[in-house]
Amino acid sequence: MKPALAFVAHAPVATAPSRPAMARAQPQPSYAELSSSSARHRLLAVGVVALHVLVLWGLSQMQDVRRTVARMTPVVVRLIAPAEPPKPLPPVPVAMPTLQVPTPTFIEPPLIAIAAAPAPSPVVAALPPPPPPTPVVAQAAPTPMVPVVTPPAPALKQIPASAVRYLREPRMTVPLMSKRLRESGIVYLRVVVDTRGLPREISLSKSSGFTRLDEQALQDMRSARFVPQTDNGQPVEWEVITPMSYEVDR
Repeated sequence: MKPALAFVAHAPVATAPSRPAMARAQPQPSYAELSSSSARHRLLAVGVVALHVLVLWGLSQMQDVRRTVARMTPVVVRLIAPAEPPKPLPPVPVAMPTLQVPTPTFIEPPLIAIAAAPAPSPVVAALPPPPPPTPVVAQAAPTPMVPVVTPPAPALKQIPASAVRYLREPRMTVPLMSKRLRESGIVYLRVVVDTRGLPREISLSKSSGFTRLDEQALQDMRSARFVPQTDNGQPVEWEVITPMSYEVDR
């Protein structure tokens, strides 16, 4: 920091009076004059002090401004390209030896005699011998066809539905969809029973009007077992038209 400049006002130095003047009587200053003179000295001292303080404050502010300017000065960064590697020296040319091309020697080809091809001999085609005559076979008279008459199958014994006795009655199952749709009816089935009492053939004789009930009746009748029927003491096959009723509570 630079030293502050102090301005000091020097009071005028009064010249010493001569002895004869001092001998004369001088008037005494009054109290008011003394008071005004001391006030002026005090104001002058206060102004000097204030001037010093102002100079010091200005110097301190200049230091802060310099720091701010130095802080805000942009930093310039320069990128220095790397030095290029030294280029390789061109190869020293090597003198190639001179090659002498031999002079080609031409050899004359030998003469080859080509023999003439013999004339083709005439080809005589031999004709095949004629085939022997085919013997004629006399056809025999056709045998008359005798129709084979199959004897008719013995008629099945007809049993009324009221005379049928079950060893195990067919199960009666109403389809779930038929229950929901309130489908009811009677299905008539033609049942052929063998000698052991088992249903050998089951067919639909009369529909109930509902396909679901007809198919269910055909399945239920397969679970039935019948008492065998006899004719002159011999077990025989028989058939019956039996109804199966499917009713749904309304």
